[in-house]
Amino acid sequence: MKASDLMIKALENEGVEYLFGIPGEENLDLLESLSKSSIKLIITRHEQGAGFMAATYGRLTGKPGVCLSTLGPGATNLVTPVAYAQLGAMPMVVITGQKPIKERQQGQFQIIDVVDMMTPITKYTQPIISAKTIPAHVREAFRRAEEERPGASHLELSDDIAREEIDAAPIEASFYRRPIPEYKAVTHVLELLKQAKHPVLLIGAAANRKITAKMLRAFVDKTGIPFITTQMGKGVINEDHPKWLGNAAVSDGDYPHRAIEKSDLILNVGHDVIEKPPFMMRESSRKVVHINFQSAEVDAVYFPHASMIGDIGNSIWQLKEGIEPQPHWDFNFMDEVRDRMRDHTDEGANDDRFPLLPQRLVEEVREVMPDDGIIALDNGIYKIWFARNYPARQPNTVLLDNALASMGAGLPSAMAAKLVFPDKKVVAVCGDGGFMMNSQELETAVRMGLDLVVLILNDNAYGMIKWKQQQMQLSDFGLDFANPDFVKYAEAYGASGYRLSETGELQPLMKKCMEQGGVHLIDVPVDYSMNNQLLNQEIPKRAAQITD
Repeated sequence: MKASDLMIKALENEGVEYLFGIPGEENLDLLESLSKSSIKLIITRHEQGAGFMAATYGRLTGKPGVCLSTLGPGATNLVTPVAYAQLGAMPMVVITGQKPIKERQQGQFQIIDVVDMMTPITKYTQPIISAKTIPAHVREAFRRAEEERPGASHLELSDDIAREEIDAAPIEASFYRRPIPEYKAVTHVLELLKQAKHPVLLIGAAANRKITAKMLRAFVDKTGIPFITTQMGKGVINEDHPKWLGNAAVSDGDYPHRAIEKSDLILNVGHDVIEKPPFMMRESSRKVVHINFQSAEVDAVYFPHASMIGDIGNSIWQLKEGIEPQPHWDFNFMDEVRDRMRDHTDEGANDDRFPLLPQRLVEEVREVMPDDGIIALDNGIYKIWFARNYPARQPNTVLLDNALASMGAGLPSAMAAKLVFPDKKVVAVCGDGGFMMNSQELETAVRMGLDLVVLILNDNAYGMIKWKQQQMQLSDFGLDFANPDFVKYAEAYGASGYRLSETGELQPLMKKCMEQGGVHLIDVPVDYSMNNQLLNQEIPKRAAQITD
Protein backbone atom coordinates (compact mmCIF):
# COMPACT_ATOMS: atom_id res chain seq x y z
CA MET A 1 0.00 0.00 0.00
CA LYS A 2 0.95 3.64 -0.17
CA ALA A 3 2.38 5.18 2.97
CA SER A 4 -0.62 7.54 3.08
CA ASP A 5 -2.89 4.47 3.19
CA LEU A 6 -0.86 3.14 6.12
CA MET A 7 -1.12 6.51 7.86
CA ILE A 8 -4.92 6.48 7.62
CA LYS A 9 -5.09 2.84 8.75
CA ALA A 10 -2.99 3.79 11.76
CA LEU A 11 -5.42 6.61 12.57
CA GLU A 12 -8.37 4.22 12.23
CA ASN A 13 -6.53 1.82 14.52
CA GLU A 14 -6.45 4.61 17.14
CA GLY A 15 -10.22 5.01 16.92
CA VAL A 16 -10.17 8.37 15.10
CA GLU A 17 -13.69 9.43 14.09
CA TYR A 18 -13.08 12.89 12.63
CA LEU A 19 -10.25 14.76 10.98
CA PHE A 20 -10.61 18.55 11.14
CA GLY A 21 -8.66 20.80 8.84
CA ILE A 22 -7.77 22.39 5.54
CA PRO A 23 -5.70 20.24 3.17
CA GLY A 24 -3.13 21.60 0.74
CA GLU A 25 -1.36 20.11 -2.24
CA GLU A 26 1.17 18.41 0.07
CA ASN A 27 -1.73 16.45 1.66
CA LEU A 28 -3.36 15.19 -1.54
CA ASP A 29 -2.18 11.56 -1.24
CA LEU A 30 -3.36 11.54 2.38
CA LEU A 31 -6.67 13.05 1.25
CA GLU A 32 -7.11 10.30 -1.34
CA SER A 33 -6.44 7.64 1.29
CA LEU A 34 -8.84 9.37 3.68
CA SER A 35 -11.63 9.24 1.09
CA LYS A 36 -11.55 5.42 1.30
CA SER A 37 -11.62 5.29 5.10
CA SER A 38 -14.18 5.36 7.91
CA ILE A 39 -12.86 8.72 9.17
CA LYS A 40 -15.04 11.73 8.44
CA LEU A 41 -13.26 14.80 7.09
CA ILE A 42 -14.56 18.13 8.40
CA ILE A 43 -13.31 21.03 6.32
CA THR A 44 -13.14 24.31 8.24
CA ARG A 45 -12.64 27.85 6.98
CA HIS A 46 -9.43 28.49 8.93
CA GLU A 47 -6.87 26.18 10.52
CA GLN A 48 -7.53 27.79 13.90
CA GLY A 49 -11.12 26.59 13.76
CA ALA A 50 -9.94 23.07 12.98
CA GLY A 51 -7.42 23.11 15.82
CA PHE A 52 -9.88 24.42 18.40
CA MET A 53 -12.41 21.79 17.34
CA ALA A 54 -9.83 19.00 17.62
CA ALA A 55 -8.68 20.21 21.03
CA THR A 56 -12.25 20.40 22.36
CA TYR A 57 -13.03 16.94 20.98
CA GLY A 58 -10.04 15.70 23.00
CA ARG A 59 -11.15 17.63 26.08
CA LEU A 60 -14.62 16.07 26.02
CA THR A 61 -13.75 12.50 25.03
CA GLY A 62 -10.30 11.94 26.53
CA LYS A 63 -9.23 10.66 23.09
CA PRO A 64 -6.96 12.83 20.93
CA GLY A 65 -8.73 15.02 18.43
CA VAL A 66 -6.93 15.11 15.09
CA CYS A 67 -6.42 18.05 12.76
CA LEU A 68 -4.68 18.48 9.42
CA SER A 69 -2.97 21.33 7.61
CA THR A 70 -0.57 21.87 4.79
CA LEU A 71 2.96 23.26 5.23
CA GLY A 72 3.98 26.87 5.81
CA PRO A 73 1.03 29.19 6.45
CA GLY A 74 -1.32 26.29 7.14
CA ALA A 75 0.98 25.01 9.87
CA THR A 76 1.64 28.45 11.36
CA ASN A 77 -2.13 29.00 11.65
CA LEU A 78 -2.28 25.95 13.93
CA VAL A 79 0.20 27.33 16.48
CA THR A 80 -2.45 29.00 18.65
CA PRO A 81 -4.80 25.98 18.95
CA VAL A 82 -1.81 23.67 19.52
CA ALA A 83 -0.70 25.89 22.40
CA TYR A 84 -4.34 25.97 23.57
CA ALA A 85 -4.41 22.16 23.74
CA GLN A 86 -0.97 21.89 25.32
CA LEU A 87 -1.57 24.39 28.10
CA GLY A 88 -5.16 23.26 28.63
CA ALA A 89 -4.20 19.55 28.81
CA MET A 90 -6.43 18.59 25.88
CA PRO A 91 -5.28 15.51 23.92
CA MET A 92 -4.69 16.41 20.29
CA VAL A 93 -2.67 15.12 17.31
CA VAL A 94 -1.67 17.49 14.51
CA ILE A 95 -0.61 16.29 11.06
CA THR A 96 1.07 18.78 8.74
CA GLY A 97 2.25 18.35 5.19
CA GLN A 98 5.67 19.23 3.80
CA LYS A 99 7.48 19.53 0.46
CA PRO A 100 9.46 16.47 -0.70
CA ILE A 101 12.44 15.81 1.55
CA LYS A 102 14.42 13.80 -1.00
CA GLU A 103 14.22 16.06 -4.03
CA ARG A 104 12.76 19.57 -4.03
CA GLN A 105 12.05 21.33 -7.31
CA GLN A 106 10.69 24.52 -5.75
CA GLY A 107 13.66 25.48 -3.64
CA GLN A 108 12.69 26.91 -0.27
CA PHE A 109 9.21 28.05 -1.37
CA GLN A 110 6.86 27.97 1.68
CA ILE A 111 9.46 26.07 3.69
CA ILE A 112 9.77 26.72 7.39
CA ASP A 113 10.98 24.32 10.06
CA VAL A 114 7.55 23.24 11.32
CA VAL A 115 8.98 20.56 13.61
CA ASP A 116 11.22 23.10 15.32
CA MET A 117 8.28 25.53 15.56
CA MET A 118 6.08 22.89 17.22
CA THR A 119 8.71 21.56 19.64
CA PRO A 120 8.16 24.01 22.53
CA ILE A 121 4.34 23.75 22.38
CA THR A 122 3.89 19.96 22.05
CA LYS A 123 4.67 16.85 24.05
CA TYR A 124 5.96 15.08 20.93
CA THR A 125 6.85 16.23 17.43
CA GLN A 126 8.42 14.16 14.67
CA PRO A 127 9.08 14.38 10.94
CA ILE A 128 8.28 11.11 9.18
CA ILE A 129 11.35 10.47 7.04
CA SER A 130 10.54 6.86 6.14
CA ALA A 131 7.22 5.12 5.56
CA LYS A 132 8.42 2.26 7.77
CA THR A 133 8.31 4.53 10.84
CA ILE A 134 4.64 5.53 10.44
CA PRO A 135 3.16 2.86 12.76
CA ALA A 136 5.57 3.66 15.59
CA HIS A 137 5.30 7.44 15.22
CA VAL A 138 1.49 7.42 15.12
CA ARG A 139 1.23 5.13 18.16
CA GLU A 140 3.69 7.25 20.13
CA ALA A 141 1.98 10.50 19.13
CA PHE A 142 -1.35 9.21 20.43
CA ARG A 143 0.18 7.71 23.57
CA ARG A 144 1.91 10.96 24.49
CA ALA A 145 -1.14 13.09 23.67
CA GLU A 146 -3.52 10.99 25.76
CA GLU A 147 -1.52 10.02 28.84
CA GLU A 148 -1.46 12.37 31.83
CA ARG A 149 -0.77 15.20 31.59
CA PRO A 150 -2.51 15.26 28.16
CA GLY A 151 -1.51 17.67 25.45
CA ALA A 152 -0.57 18.05 21.80
CA SER A 153 1.51 15.85 19.50
CA HIS A 154 2.65 16.70 15.98
CA LEU A 155 3.64 14.62 12.95
CA GLU A 156 4.99 15.99 9.67
CA LEU A 157 4.34 13.92 6.52
CA SER A 158 6.14 14.98 3.34
CA ASP A 159 4.35 14.34 0.08
CA ASP A 160 7.11 12.11 -1.32
CA ILE A 161 7.04 9.92 1.81
CA ALA A 162 3.23 9.76 1.55
CA ARG A 163 3.59 8.18 -1.92
CA GLU A 164 6.09 5.52 -0.89
CA GLU A 165 5.06 1.87 -1.19
CA ILE A 166 5.14 0.03 2.11
CA ASP A 167 4.17 -3.33 3.56
CA ALA A 168 3.47 -2.75 7.24
CA ALA A 169 0.67 -2.69 9.80
CA PRO A 170 -0.36 -0.31 12.60
CA ILE A 171 0.82 -0.98 16.15
CA GLU A 172 -1.91 -1.86 18.64
CA ALA A 173 -2.18 0.14 21.85
CA SER A 174 -0.90 -1.67 24.93
CA PHE A 175 -2.91 -2.15 28.12
CA TYR A 176 -2.32 0.69 30.53
CA ARG A 177 -3.58 1.73 33.95
CA ARG A 178 -2.69 4.85 35.87
CA PRO A 179 -0.70 4.25 39.08
CA ILE A 180 -2.23 4.90 42.50
CA PRO A 181 -0.68 6.87 45.38
CA GLU A 182 1.72 5.12 47.75
CA TYR A 183 0.26 4.28 51.17
CA LYS A 184 2.74 6.39 53.15
CA ALA A 185 1.62 9.46 51.22
CA VAL A 186 -2.02 8.62 51.96
CA THR A 187 -1.26 8.12 55.66
CA HIS A 188 0.57 11.46 55.84
CA VAL A 189 -2.30 13.37 54.23
CA LEU A 190 -4.87 11.64 56.43
CA GLU A 191 -2.91 12.79 59.48
CA LEU A 192 -2.88 16.37 58.17
CA LEU A 193 -6.63 16.16 57.67
CA LYS A 194 -7.19 14.92 61.21
CA GLN A 195 -5.05 17.71 62.65
CA ALA A 196 -6.70 20.49 60.63
CA LYS A 197 -9.45 22.67 62.03
CA HIS A 198 -10.65 24.44 58.85
CA PRO A 199 -9.87 22.19 55.85
CA VAL A 200 -11.14 23.14 52.39
CA LEU A 201 -11.20 21.27 49.07
CA LEU A 202 -10.16 23.02 45.86
CA ILE A 203 -11.11 21.33 42.57
CA GLY A 204 -9.11 22.09 39.41
CA ALA A 205 -8.97 21.16 35.74
CA ALA A 206 -7.52 17.65 36.03
CA ALA A 207 -10.52 16.55 38.09
CA ASN A 208 -12.67 17.38 35.04
CA ARG A 209 -10.59 15.17 32.74
CA LYS A 210 -11.34 11.77 34.19
CA ILE A 211 -14.27 10.21 36.02
CA THR A 212 -13.73 11.71 39.46
CA ALA A 213 -17.07 13.43 40.08
CA LYS A 214 -18.76 10.52 41.86
CA MET A 215 -15.84 9.98 44.25
CA LEU A 216 -15.37 13.67 45.03
CA ARG A 217 -19.09 14.06 45.72
CA ALA A 218 -18.99 11.06 48.05
CA PHE A 219 -15.97 12.55 49.86
CA VAL A 220 -17.71 15.92 50.38
CA ASP A 221 -20.96 14.28 51.47
CA LYS A 222 -19.19 12.07 54.01
CA THR A 223 -16.83 14.66 55.47
CA GLY A 224 -18.81 17.88 55.08
CA ILE A 225 -15.62 19.62 53.92
CA PRO A 226 -16.58 22.64 51.75
CA PHE A 227 -15.18 23.02 48.24
CA ILE A 228 -14.13 25.77 45.83
CA THR A 229 -13.73 25.31 42.08
CA THR A 230 -11.25 26.81 39.64
CA GLN A 231 -12.56 28.06 36.31
CA MET A 232 -11.58 24.82 34.56
CA GLY A 233 -12.76 22.70 37.47
CA LYS A 234 -16.37 23.84 37.27
CA GLY A 235 -19.05 21.18 37.43
CA VAL A 236 -17.02 18.27 38.80
CA ILE A 237 -19.42 18.46 41.76
CA ASN A 238 -22.81 20.07 41.22
CA GLU A 239 -22.28 23.71 42.21
CA ASP A 240 -25.78 23.88 43.65
CA HIS A 241 -24.34 21.72 46.44
CA PRO A 242 -24.65 23.41 49.86
CA LYS A 243 -20.91 23.01 50.42
CA TRP A 244 -19.87 24.95 47.28
CA LEU A 245 -18.13 28.17 48.36
CA GLY A 246 -17.84 29.67 44.89
CA ASN A 247 -15.41 29.85 42.01
CA ALA A 248 -11.94 31.42 42.07
CA ALA A 249 -12.78 33.56 39.04
CA VAL A 250 -10.76 36.62 40.02
CA SER A 251 -7.23 36.72 41.38
CA ASP A 252 -7.93 37.76 44.96
CA GLY A 253 -10.40 39.46 47.27
CA ASP A 254 -13.55 37.54 46.28
CA TYR A 255 -15.69 35.49 48.66
CA PRO A 256 -13.89 32.16 48.01
CA HIS A 257 -10.57 33.81 48.84
CA ARG A 258 -11.88 34.66 52.31
CA ALA A 259 -12.54 30.95 52.86
CA ILE A 260 -9.03 30.16 51.67
CA GLU A 261 -7.59 32.75 54.07
CA LYS A 262 -9.44 31.08 56.95
CA SER A 263 -8.44 27.54 56.00
CA ASP A 264 -5.50 25.80 57.59
CA LEU A 265 -5.40 22.94 55.05
CA ILE A 266 -6.14 23.02 51.33
CA LEU A 267 -6.67 19.74 49.49
CA ASN A 268 -5.76 20.98 46.03
CA VAL A 269 -7.24 18.42 43.64
CA GLY A 270 -6.29 18.51 39.97
CA HIS A 271 -4.79 21.99 39.82
CA ASP A 272 -1.45 22.89 38.29
CA VAL A 273 0.34 26.17 37.77
CA ILE A 274 -0.57 26.47 34.08
CA GLU A 275 -4.10 27.46 35.10
CA LYS A 276 -4.20 30.93 36.62
CA PRO A 277 -3.61 30.46 40.37
CA PRO A 278 -6.87 30.18 42.37
CA PHE A 279 -5.09 31.36 45.50
CA MET A 280 -1.82 32.95 46.47
CA MET A 281 0.51 30.86 48.61
CA ARG A 282 2.05 32.79 51.42
CA GLU A 283 4.36 31.83 54.24
CA SER A 284 1.90 30.81 56.94
CA SER A 285 0.75 27.88 58.99
CA ARG A 286 -1.67 26.82 56.24
CA LYS A 287 -0.74 23.52 54.60
CA VAL A 288 -1.37 22.70 50.93
CA VAL A 289 -1.70 19.13 49.66
CA HIS A 290 -1.20 18.52 45.95
CA ILE A 291 -3.48 15.70 44.68
CA ASN A 292 -2.94 15.05 41.00
CA PHE A 293 -1.87 12.60 38.32
CA GLN A 294 1.64 14.05 38.29
CA SER A 295 3.86 15.86 40.75
CA ALA A 296 3.63 19.58 41.34
CA GLU A 297 5.68 22.04 39.37
CA VAL A 298 7.08 24.29 42.08
CA ASP A 299 6.53 27.96 41.36
CA ALA A 300 6.76 31.22 43.26
CA VAL A 301 2.97 31.02 43.64
CA TYR A 302 2.75 27.28 44.32
CA PHE A 303 4.92 25.14 46.60
CA PRO A 304 2.76 22.42 48.22
CA HIS A 305 3.75 20.87 51.53
CA ALA A 306 2.63 17.33 50.67
CA SER A 307 1.57 15.37 47.58
CA MET A 308 -0.53 12.38 46.61
CA ILE A 309 0.52 11.39 43.10
CA GLY A 310 -1.56 8.97 41.06
CA ASP A 311 -5.10 8.43 39.87
CA ILE A 312 -7.20 11.24 41.39
CA GLY A 313 -10.31 9.13 41.82
CA ASN A 314 -8.39 6.49 43.75
CA SER A 315 -6.63 9.15 45.84
CA ILE A 316 -9.94 10.65 46.94
CA TRP A 317 -11.41 7.18 47.57
CA GLN A 318 -8.50 6.31 49.86
CA LEU A 319 -8.95 9.57 51.78
CA LYS A 320 -12.70 8.98 52.04
CA GLU A 321 -12.20 5.49 53.39
CA GLY A 322 -9.56 6.62 55.87
CA ILE A 323 -11.27 9.65 57.41
CA GLU A 324 -14.34 10.38 59.52
CA PRO A 325 -15.69 13.87 60.26
CA GLN A 326 -13.60 15.26 63.07
CA PRO A 327 -15.35 16.85 66.07
CA HIS A 328 -12.95 19.82 66.05
CA TRP A 329 -13.56 20.72 62.40
CA ASP A 330 -15.20 24.15 62.28
CA PHE A 331 -16.91 25.39 59.10
CA ASN A 332 -18.98 28.23 60.55
CA PHE A 333 -16.91 30.89 58.78
CA MET A 334 -17.08 28.93 55.51
CA ASP A 335 -20.87 28.71 55.79
CA GLU A 336 -21.05 32.48 56.27
CA VAL A 337 -18.88 33.00 53.19
CA ARG A 338 -21.20 30.78 51.16
CA ASP A 339 -24.34 32.60 52.31
CA ARG A 340 -22.88 36.07 51.65
CA MET A 341 -21.57 34.96 48.24
CA ARG A 342 -24.96 33.65 47.18
CA ASP A 343 -26.72 36.78 48.43
CA HIS A 344 -24.39 38.86 46.28
CA THR A 345 -24.74 36.77 43.12
CA ASP A 346 -28.52 37.00 43.45
CA GLU A 347 -28.46 40.80 43.49
CA GLY A 348 -27.78 41.44 39.82
CA ALA A 349 -29.67 38.40 38.57
CA ASN A 350 -33.00 40.24 38.28
CA ASP A 351 -31.76 43.66 37.13
CA ASP A 352 -33.96 44.70 34.19
CA ARG A 353 -31.78 47.44 32.72
CA PHE A 354 -30.82 47.28 29.05
CA PRO A 355 -28.24 46.71 27.64
CA LEU A 356 -27.93 43.68 29.88
CA LEU A 357 -25.68 43.59 32.89
CA PRO A 358 -23.48 40.48 32.78
CA GLN A 359 -25.02 39.17 36.03
CA ARG A 360 -28.51 39.19 34.47
CA LEU A 361 -27.18 37.61 31.29
CA VAL A 362 -25.66 34.72 33.28
CA GLU A 363 -28.93 34.20 35.15
CA GLU A 364 -30.95 34.10 31.92
CA VAL A 365 -28.62 31.53 30.32
CA ARG A 366 -28.63 29.35 33.46
CA GLU A 367 -32.44 29.37 33.50
CA VAL A 368 -32.61 28.20 29.87
CA MET A 369 -29.89 25.56 29.91
CA PRO A 370 -30.68 22.01 31.07
CA ASP A 371 -28.37 20.48 33.66
CA ASP A 372 -26.42 18.59 30.98
CA GLY A 373 -26.42 21.51 28.51
CA ILE A 374 -23.00 22.80 27.47
CA ILE A 375 -21.92 26.42 27.24
CA ALA A 376 -18.66 27.13 25.40
CA LEU A 377 -17.15 30.49 26.30
CA ASP A 378 -14.72 32.51 24.28
CA ASN A 379 -12.25 34.66 26.21
CA GLY A 380 -13.46 37.96 27.62
CA ILE A 381 -14.66 39.75 30.73
CA TYR A 382 -17.95 37.80 30.67
CA LYS A 383 -15.92 34.66 31.41
CA ILE A 384 -15.37 35.92 34.97
CA TRP A 385 -19.10 36.47 35.47
CA PHE A 386 -20.00 33.02 34.16
CA ALA A 387 -17.34 31.42 36.35
CA ARG A 388 -18.62 33.28 39.44
CA ASN A 389 -22.38 33.29 38.89
CA TYR A 390 -23.21 30.24 36.73
CA PRO A 391 -23.46 27.10 38.87
CA ALA A 392 -22.32 24.18 36.72
CA ARG A 393 -24.26 21.03 37.55
CA GLN A 394 -22.31 18.39 35.63
CA PRO A 395 -18.66 17.92 34.60
CA ASN A 396 -17.48 19.63 31.42
CA THR A 397 -20.68 21.58 30.90
CA VAL A 398 -18.86 24.93 31.12
CA LEU A 399 -16.07 24.97 28.54
CA LEU A 400 -13.75 27.86 29.18
CA ASP A 401 -10.01 28.22 28.92
CA ASN A 402 -8.02 29.61 31.81
CA ALA A 403 -4.63 28.35 30.62
CA LEU A 404 -3.77 29.92 27.24
CA ALA A 405 -6.99 32.00 27.45
CA SER A 406 -7.12 32.52 23.70
CA MET A 407 -9.78 34.54 21.95
CA GLY A 408 -11.48 32.90 18.98
CA ALA A 409 -12.06 29.46 20.52
CA GLY A 410 -15.68 29.84 21.65
CA LEU A 411 -17.55 29.05 18.42
CA PRO A 412 -15.31 26.14 17.26
CA SER A 413 -15.42 24.65 20.78
CA ALA A 414 -19.21 24.75 20.79
CA MET A 415 -19.28 23.08 17.37
CA ALA A 416 -17.06 20.25 18.59
CA ALA A 417 -19.21 19.84 21.71
CA LYS A 418 -22.32 19.45 19.55
CA LEU A 419 -20.49 16.94 17.38
CA VAL A 420 -19.52 14.84 20.40
CA PHE A 421 -22.91 15.22 22.13
CA PRO A 422 -25.53 15.66 19.38
CA ASP A 423 -28.44 15.22 21.81
CA LYS A 424 -27.31 17.91 24.27
CA LYS A 425 -28.16 21.61 24.08
CA VAL A 426 -25.04 23.63 23.22
CA VAL A 427 -24.61 27.40 23.37
CA ALA A 428 -21.53 29.40 22.34
CA VAL A 429 -21.03 32.57 24.39
CA CYS A 430 -18.68 34.97 22.61
CA GLY A 431 -17.68 38.58 22.93
CA ASP A 432 -17.89 40.59 19.72
CA GLY A 433 -14.08 40.72 19.60
CA GLY A 434 -13.48 37.01 20.08
CA PHE A 435 -16.34 35.97 17.80
CA MET A 436 -14.95 37.89 14.83
CA MET A 437 -11.62 36.07 15.13
CA ASN A 438 -13.22 32.83 13.88
CA SER A 439 -16.69 33.97 12.83
CA GLN A 440 -16.25 32.33 9.42
CA GLU A 441 -16.85 28.96 11.08
CA LEU A 442 -20.55 29.82 11.06
CA GLU A 443 -20.49 28.50 7.50
CA THR A 444 -18.93 25.26 8.74
CA ALA A 445 -21.60 24.90 11.43
CA VAL A 446 -24.39 25.46 8.89
CA ARG A 447 -22.80 23.03 6.42
CA MET A 448 -22.51 20.39 9.15
CA GLY A 449 -26.19 20.78 9.98
CA LEU A 450 -25.53 21.54 13.64
CA ASP A 451 -28.15 22.71 16.14
CA LEU A 452 -26.38 25.58 17.82
CA VAL A 453 -27.15 28.89 19.52
CA VAL A 454 -24.46 31.59 19.44
CA LEU A 455 -24.70 34.58 21.78
CA ILE A 456 -22.67 37.61 20.70
CA LEU A 457 -22.11 39.88 23.71
CA ASN A 458 -21.83 43.21 21.97
CA ASP A 459 -20.08 46.20 23.53
CA ASN A 460 -18.14 47.37 20.43
CA ALA A 461 -14.85 47.04 22.27
CA TYR A 462 -12.26 44.69 23.74
CA GLY A 463 -14.07 44.73 27.09
CA MET A 464 -11.64 42.66 29.15
CA ILE A 465 -8.73 44.97 28.36
CA LYS A 466 -10.93 48.03 28.91
CA TRP A 467 -11.66 46.73 32.39
CA LYS A 468 -7.93 46.32 33.08
CA GLN A 469 -7.27 49.78 31.62
CA GLN A 470 -9.83 51.30 33.98
CA GLN A 471 -8.47 49.28 36.91
CA MET A 472 -5.03 50.78 36.25
CA GLN A 473 -6.59 54.27 36.09
CA LEU A 474 -5.40 54.78 32.53
CA SER A 475 -7.18 56.77 29.85
CA ASP A 476 -9.77 55.06 27.65
CA PHE A 477 -7.78 54.57 24.46
CA GLY A 478 -7.26 52.13 21.60
CA LEU A 479 -9.84 49.43 22.36
CA ASP A 480 -13.04 50.48 20.55
CA PHE A 481 -14.20 49.22 17.16
CA ALA A 482 -17.26 48.96 14.93
CA ASN A 483 -19.12 45.71 14.30
CA PRO A 484 -20.96 44.40 11.26
CA ASP A 485 -24.71 43.94 11.35
CA PHE A 486 -24.62 40.54 13.07
CA VAL A 487 -28.18 39.66 11.98
CA LYS A 488 -27.33 40.10 8.29
CA TYR A 489 -23.93 38.48 8.89
CA ALA A 490 -25.59 35.32 10.23
CA GLU A 491 -28.13 35.26 7.42
CA ALA A 492 -25.35 35.57 4.83
CA TYR A 493 -24.00 32.22 6.04
CA GLY A 494 -27.43 30.55 6.04
CA ALA A 495 -27.96 30.90 9.80
CA SER A 496 -30.77 32.77 11.56
CA GLY A 497 -29.95 36.14 13.12
CA TYR A 498 -31.64 38.13 15.88
CA ARG A 499 -30.95 41.38 17.74
CA LEU A 500 -32.15 41.81 21.31
CA SER A 501 -34.07 45.05 22.02
CA GLU A 502 -34.96 44.46 25.67
CA THR A 503 -33.76 42.26 28.51
CA GLY A 504 -36.90 40.16 28.77
CA GLU A 505 -36.55 38.90 25.19
CA LEU A 506 -33.45 36.78 25.74
CA GLN A 507 -34.86 33.77 27.57
CA PRO A 508 -37.88 33.10 25.32
CA LEU A 509 -35.76 33.72 22.23
CA MET A 510 -33.13 31.19 23.33
CA LYS A 511 -35.85 28.61 24.03
CA LYS A 512 -37.37 29.20 20.60
CA CYS A 513 -33.99 28.81 18.86
CA MET A 514 -33.23 25.58 20.74
CA GLU A 515 -36.60 24.11 19.80
CA GLN A 516 -36.29 25.03 16.11
CA GLY A 517 -32.85 23.53 15.55
CA GLY A 518 -30.27 24.84 13.13
CA VAL A 519 -27.70 27.59 13.70
CA HIS A 520 -28.98 30.74 15.44
CA LEU A 521 -27.02 33.88 16.29
CA ILE A 522 -28.33 36.38 18.86
CA ASP A 523 -26.79 39.87 19.09
CA VAL A 524 -26.95 40.75 22.80
CA PRO A 525 -26.01 44.35 23.77
CA VAL A 526 -24.21 44.27 27.14
CA ASP A 527 -23.26 46.92 29.68
CA TYR A 528 -19.82 46.43 31.24
CA SER A 529 -19.63 49.91 32.79
CA MET A 530 -19.92 48.57 36.34
CA ASN A 531 -17.22 45.90 36.05
CA ASN A 532 -14.47 47.93 37.68
CA GLN A 533 -16.70 49.10 40.52
CA LEU A 534 -18.06 45.62 41.22
CA LEU A 535 -15.05 43.37 40.66
CA ASN A 536 -12.32 45.63 41.99
CA GLN A 537 -14.09 47.62 44.69
CA GLU A 538 -17.47 46.40 45.88
CA ILE A 539 -16.88 42.64 45.98
CA PRO A 540 -13.52 42.82 47.84
CA LYS A 541 -15.00 45.36 50.28
CA ARG A 542 -18.05 43.24 51.05
CA ALA A 543 -16.08 40.00 51.26
CA ALA A 544 -13.64 41.63 53.70
CA GLN A 545 -16.52 42.43 56.06
CA ILE A 546 -17.09 38.76 56.89
CA THR A 547 -15.77 38.03 60.35
CA ASP A 548 -15.87 35.12 62.77
